[in-house]
Amino acid sequence: MRPARLRAGDTVALVAPAGPVPADLLEKAVPVLRGWGVEVRVGSCVRLAAGSPPYLSGSDAARAAEFTEAWLDPGVRCVLAARGGYGVQRMLDLVDWAALREAGPKVLAGSSDVTALHRAVNVHLGLPSLFSPMPASVLFDDCAVEHLRRALFEPERNRVVRGGSPLVPGRASGVLTGGNLSLLAAGIGTPEQGSARDAVVLLEDVTESVYRLDRMLTQLLRSGWFEGVRGIVLGSWAACGDPAEVRSLMLDRLAPLGVPVVEEFGFGHVASSPTLPLGVPVTVDADLGTLTFDSPALT
Repeated sequence: MRPARLRAGDTVALVAPAGPVPADLLEKAVPVLRGWGVEVRVGSCVRLAAGSPPYLSGSDAARAAEFTEAWLDPGVRCVLAARGGYGVQRMLDLVDWAALREAGPKVLAGSSDVTALHRAVNVHLGLPSLFSPMPASVLFDDCAVEHLRRALFEPERNRVVRGGSPLVPGRASGVLTGGNLSLLAAGIGTPEQGSARDAVVLLEDVTESVYRLDRMLTQLLRSGWFEGVRGIVLGSWAACGDPAEVRSLMLDRLAPLGVPVVEEFGFGHVASSPTLPLGVPVTVDADLGTLTFDSPALT
């Protein structure tokens, strides 16, 4: 199943499944989204200053209910996370996934902590989703806005995404998966985690020191998560220390897998990040620095 693309007049539900949403960034973002010709429905947790504990946008039950209500609303075509932060994993067991399956396919978009929600939507609902910039972020610049708009309204225009350079040369095909490294490592042993078998994997993170990146990659390697991986695409490592040390780590941990690896692809916690569909077939060409999607994620 694939969700339908957006059209003028459709409704986008803005939700806060993780951290509290800065009010000033929200007020700037909503008019941008409405400029696409859509209705924007702002969830109750999005408007909260903070929950309890204060690094959450609301209680686990409230955030799960906000997400569930948005998905079950027949008028909503896209559920867009306003921002990341922390907390998605805490609410996943409170979502009625059977009810969401009955509601039919919709678009989920977001990134960072939303990686856990992407995995859940892919596993429980069998749907592709969009690893995308989020509107309540200082990184939601004009390029990021336009790439997300095209992914939602004109997905065939994003069939080839260019960026990066070869860390390990080669070409491979598989289903695109992954996202934020911290969330992938933290998800080991959970029902939604799955594995990277037959997949091309996205990896990125922010404000993690090199030894912590090492620990997370090592955990994924030792757990067997990377077994059968086809290729790897590395995004931004903003505020993760010396880029040369990060690059050396990626070579040390990932090159022995013997698959193509692209570095500096430009997605993640960085300005002008592209929107990348998860759960769909893709070909990575490390030498050309391209991701080519077999077909659009949205019909």
